[in-house]
Amino acid sequence: MATKRTYAYSGRNASGRMVKGKLDGTTESDVVARMRSMGLSPVSIAEAAAGTGLQREISVPGFRKRVSLKDLAVASRQLATMLASGLSLLRALTILAEQTENDALRGVFDDVRSDVEAGSSLSDSVARHETVFPRLMIHLIRAGETGGFLDGALESIASNFESDVKLRQTIKSAVTYPVAVLVMAILAVIGMIVFIVPVFEGMFAGFDADLPAPTQFLVVLSANMVWLLPLLLVATIAVATWWRLNKHRDAVRSRTDAFALKVPVFGELFRKVAIARFSRNLAAMMTSGVPILQSLAVVSETSGNWVIEDALHRVQDSVRTGNSIAVPMAKEPVFPEMVTQMVAVGEDAGSLEIMLGKVADFYDDEVQSTAESLTSLIEPIMIGVIGVIIGGMIVALYLPVFTIFDQIG
Repeated sequence: MATKRTYAYSGRNASGRMVKGKLDGTTESDVVARMRSMGLSPVSIAEAAAGTGLQREISVPGFRKRVSLKDLAVASRQLATMLASGLSLLRALTILAEQTENDALRGVFDDVRSDVEAGSSLSDSVARHETVFPRLMIHLIRAGETGGFLDGALESIASNFESDVKLRQTIKSAVTYPVAVLVMAILAVIGMIVFIVPVFEGMFAGFDADLPAPTQFLVVLSANMVWLLPLLLVATIAVATWWRLNKHRDAVRSRTDAFALKVPVFGELFRKVAIARFSRNLAAMMTSGVPILQSLAVVSETSGNWVIEDALHRVQDSVRTGNSIAVPMAKEPVFPEMVTQMVAVGEDAGSLEIMLGKVADFYDDEVQSTAESLTSLIEPIMIGVIGVIIGGMIVALYLPVFTIFDQIG
């Protein structure tokens, strides 16, 4: 089997403008054929040499640009628009690969285009990059190919991903403020212990008086910060590394996701997000004609919460034995009664995907309003907590002053 090489090419398009780029191919003739399929007249073709020195692309482990859900949403909508306009799939993929801004995604689309050009279907080509493309996207593309509405399936994918991106941004905006305030509070406390407490300790050293217990605690803590700070830093790095390596394990997710749903204030928000994502994804799968059991299997993996994923597995097992979806869903406490009732009505009326879409729209609005109310609620709470911590430290530092005044009196 011939080895693929990367060729640098230049050619003129239909308007006479010079176009330059790179293409993968086994021979120069292969590249010429691909250029002509792109509507280009070849001018020069040469094998691209690996970059050297400052021209070499630098890849730092852990800092490679990732393919985000927003990138996939934009690419899906662009591909759907081009296909709906009458462009061939191969030509549309070529254009998409050239204009995609994300370097990692551009390389993936180059591979997908090469596979399609070699005779593979789009769904099979995309499935070879399952670390980049979610299973939901792969199955919707396959359903669109089978049903002859690939552009419609891609539009559905784009709309679905755009709504999911909006949900994630809402969550980030609700969580960012308290996290930022908490980090600032921790840094302020560490700064006071490291720099201010020793000053007060030196002031009180010349007085023959016992320090109150709160002040003595701060003094001891300050004296031990020499080894406590490095220990805290190492522990933080160790926990972050462990979390990055193990956060996707079922044993970990079963505990952390269940705990997330029970967290005061934020737990209800997380549940609404998971239900909105489940409803929207299932509606999209069913609208595209994906079988219900296959839809439930895919949707359970994309719900984003282990508790809902586990519940959907039980729903799937029940449906496999001949039951409706609403009956086993009603037995799962994670699903609100309104959701199960809407699903039951949709099944009876033969419009389940429509009802699921309405559920997703409802919970999208609920997430937005809940996030806004949480922000207004958390702000005074965080201010109060910080005030108690910083104020308590200040009172502890000034307690010896009152003791000294009592001795002088």
